[in-house]
Amino acid sequence: MSPGEFIPLAEDTGLIGDIGRWVLHEACRQGAYWNDHSLPVRISINLSVEQLRHADIVDDVCQALEASALPPELLELEITETMMAADPEAIITLLRALKNLGVSLAVDDFGTGYSSMNYLKRFPLDYLKIDRSFIEGIPADPDDCAIIRAIVALAQGLKVRTVAEGVETPDQLAYLRALGVDEIQGFLIARPAPADDTETFLRSREPQAHSN
Repeated sequence: MSPGEFIPLAEDTGLIGDIGRWVLHEACRQGAYWNDHSLPVRISINLSVEQLRHADIVDDVCQALEASALPPELLELEITETMMAADPEAIITLLRALKNLGVSLAVDDFGTGYSSMNYLKRFPLDYLKIDRSFIEGIPADPDDCAIIRAIVALAQGLKVRTVAEGVETPDQLAYLRALGVDEIQGFLIARPAPADDTETFLRSREPQAHSN
């Protein structure tokens, strides 16, 4: 079952909050294990709309970090542009509280939502993740190339790092590197895998190991 099928089902049944908490705690536990075994990699997880609606999300993150002893700088929390647009002032307050815990914050699928530039500059973000829909056509599609250049320039102006999602070809990688994109994510690097296989892969690529 794909995430596109699973997540709406979890939302409809009211289980998304419990699943989100489990993912948060399990990600922190796994990240702490790797860190304790000389593999300090950043772990990224997506927050759901349901999690953002509850004020206890800050406590949940704090408890997950404390229970696992994961250094907060090794945890990245991702939200979407749509979440940001729903109630910007409330989200800004929430993200600042999360940022105070020492974690990193990212906007996932950037470029597909409705971000207000006025609000975007106020969000305490560390990363903009460029949506894969803009990556698929590069370097041949001039429109996708123009959009990516604009996003990279925006991020650099805001002093936010960029991550390109869905990178699958060497030509895409070369183009993104030339533009100054900071990090990449996609099947060109690795496919989803169990924790043990992921650890083997990361150790084979030290010291450049990075996990999403």
